[in-house]
Amino acid sequence: MSNNDPHGPSRKAFGAQPLQQTQEAAGAIRRLAGLLLALEHPHETVADMLTQLARWERELAAAGPADLTPRIGPDSGESRRIYLDHAFDIGAYNPCFPEYRFDRIDTETACGTVNFLIPFEGPPGLVHGGFLAVFFDCVIQHQNCATGPAGKTRSLEMTYRRPTPLLTELRFDIERTVGERTIESTARLLLDDVVLCAAVVSAVAAAPSSLAGARFGQRGHEPA
Repeated sequence: MSNNDPHGPSRKAFGAQPLQQTQEAAGAIRRLAGLLLALEHPHETVADMLTQLARWERELAAAGPADLTPRIGPDSGESRRIYLDHAFDIGAYNPCFPEYRFDRIDTETACGTVNFLIPFEGPPGLVHGGFLAVFFDCVIQHQNCATGPAGKTRSLEMTYRRPTPLLTELRFDIERTVGERTIESTARLLLDDVVLCAAVVSAVAAAPSSLAGARFGQRGHEPA
């Protein structure tokens, strides 16, 4: 792992860290979504859940900010929504994104594993191609932000070679070249030694401190 390990004490920050509750809820919501999608018939637990969800939605809406604009910049104020760090491990706190794990991150290469759950299904038993593109953008930008430089994605070109199975431990690897103004990354997703799909991503090469997320607003004081 590089010295810019996003889990290490010297990691760069591109947003506030998610609450522990938010992270725990994300995993539970993603698992629950998979269970709902697999139900054969209506279930009384789902009826009870819908009643509870309506109440929880009202309570959380009352506790949240009135202004859902992200809190970016010194003059954004606490009335706006806290912006969470989207550079690293988005799936750890947002159930709409897949979770992945890096085994190694260096400036030129990286590798890790991912397992796509039922909510990411497209064709029967297979991962939707759009989620694969989201996954590649996440892991490539994760490496960029961890090692620098980093910047907005300019283009993402996907090549689908074989269907990608759900509920299966898959490997990914990334090769990265940094130019004066552009970062070029090539990533692959593999089952054993078979390449399932690949992505070529071009991103802006900029100083991490210049990114909008680096100017995120801090959390306000917790209500008494």
